[in-house]
Amino acid sequence: MSKIRILIADDHDLVREGLSARLALTDNVEICGEAASGLEVIEKSKVLDPDIIFLDISMPEMTGLEAAKSILEYTPDSKIMFLSIYDNPEYIHEALRIGAKGYMLKDVNREEMTIAINAIYNGGTYLGAKVAAAFSSTVKQVELPSAYNLTGREKQVLSKIAQGDANREIANSLNISVRTVESHRMSVREKTGGGNAADLFRIANELGLVN
Repeated sequence: MSKIRILIADDHDLVREGLSARLALTDNVEICGEAASGLEVIEKSKVLDPDIIFLDISMPEMTGLEAAKSILEYTPDSKIMFLSIYDNPEYIHEALRIGAKGYMLKDVNREEMTIAINAIYNGGTYLGAKVAAAFSSTVKQVELPSAYNLTGREKQVLSKIAQGDANREIANSLNISVRTVESHRMSVREKTGGGNAADLFRIANELGLVN
């Protein structure tokens, strides 16, 4: 069974060592490299081609957000997970807008980190519990009588998307085909105007679909 290869980028040796030690306890994960700056993670991502990049926000030479933008311009399919001490909603929104697949705080436990890794590796997105709470607290709750005219099934799919489930996971849990999930996802985007993961999470939260 092939392992999920992770590149860790953080400017603190202690953090990188701690993450490496923690992830070494996860059977399907291996650390393929480490970086201590924004420029270094860009270069190492090109050479190592990791499955997932763990990236800090505050980094020397360039911020994690700047590094992520550069990486995704070079390799749009890169899967980036921000791991930060900051739960600033502006950082979270910008990270997702750029194209990151997830955002967690550094105090997350190993179990949740493993769930996030598997979700992102399988094509989903993931917001840590505290991050989701911080992000949703900034969203103005408004009355939406039409609920964007979403069908019951579309609401189910949107709820699963907001939880970070990949298409195949959604298909299995709802007992429908992956193609049907993709069709519902497209319909949800068209009806709501949600263009990225942050938009869809906000909309799901407005509709009371986030657990």
